[in-house]
Amino acid sequence: MLVVVLTSAGAYALTGGEPAPSAKSDTARVDRGDVATAVATTGSLEPAQTRTLGFAADGTVTSVKVRPGDQVKTGQVLAEIDATDAQERVDDAQDALDEAEEALDEAEESADSETSTCAVSAALSQEAVPVVLVAGGSTTPSPTPSSSPSGQPSPSPSPSPSRSTQPSPSQPPRSSAPPGPSGGSAPGGGQPGGGASSACPGGAARGGDPVFTAQQRVTSAELALAEAKDQLAGTKITAPIGGKVLEVAGKVGSEVGAGSTFVSLADVAGMQVAADFPEADAGHLEMGQTATVTLANRPGEEFAARVVRVSPVGAADGNMVRYGAVLAFEEVPAELLVGQSAGVRVKTSEVTGVLRVPSTAVRAEGTVVVRTAAGDESRTVEVGLRGDQFTEIKSGLIDGDEVVIAGA
Repeated sequence: MLVVVLTSAGAYALTGGEPAPSAKSDTARVDRGDVATAVATTGSLEPAQTRTLGFAADGTVTSVKVRPGDQVKTGQVLAEIDATDAQERVDDAQDALDEAEEALDEAEESADSETSTCAVSAALSQEAVPVVLVAGGSTTPSPTPSSSPSGQPSPSPSPSPSRSTQPSPSQPPRSSAPPGPSGGSAPGGGQPGGGASSACPGGAARGGDPVFTAQQRVTSAELALAEAKDQLAGTKITAPIGGKVLEVAGKVGSEVGAGSTFVSLADVAGMQVAADFPEADAGHLEMGQTATVTLANRPGEEFAARVVRVSPVGAADGNMVRYGAVLAFEEVPAELLVGQSAGVRVKTSEVTGVLRVPSTAVRAEGTVVVRTAAGDESRTVEVGLRGDQFTEIKSGLIDGDEVVIAGA
């Protein structure tokens, strides 16, 4: 026992009071590689899109073809209600449209016939026919009575002048019939009071255009038929996207209302991760940053992802404000569960191919302990990016130096 004590004392004297290097200290070699910083949190899986589906009409459920958890394809029928009333509305609307189209055809044929009659009347009106008035048993030329002694235009919508002029021997009046009750020209002359003018262009404005009215009726009937067909189609719920059924809100025999949600459908093929980050970390997030995702039911596996959305508005969580972010998988894993938890690590910055050491080898004052053949020595280094695992060294060390891990 005495010999051991003396030997230890002699060793201390030879080193001048400095502790001998510990052969058991952990060390690492300086090398070149990548240095990255990251922020981490937890989140949950959610579908990229969710659809809530319902019927377009009230009715009684007659068929439910899916249940929660079923995988469906685009266009697949999911549920149906009784379509009897909806089909009757379609039939009635179709009958109304057929009648409206027949009325339009009749109006157009009538309009064509009236146009031909007006053309013949216009041609006949170009011939000069003398007018002879019979009064008191004698026949004497007489001017056409004036409808406005003051010489002002008549308020009648007829484009012809409202006052007749004295006929001359060389130009007798065109009309061969007596004047109408209003003092204008005889029917067919286009003057106020003429009965035939309503069948020619200009007369339709007073009695309404039957073709235009019939066309309006057809348009209204077409709209009504389209609406009825939409309601008939709405008696079935079809999948607008392929995905997984999350919820079915009723069963056969249930009474449902138009527009109420009956089936919830999710696109699990585009599953994403929704996560919240503390405000200190959220400031480093950007669109397009790479990330890794871990799942509790798949230990040891990491899945590549990318930040696709960062919320600009935070939400209070106790004394902390957190900001939401959404990450999309580079390749969506199979058999994911909606709502399951996930660990998220987002790479916020990175440098590649730089000189680096383990971050635990760098002391707070920017020094590193280097192990040499002569013993351990402290060196001041210039530090670049401080990552989670490694720290970039810009000067003070060379590739291959052996450094001591702090705390080892």
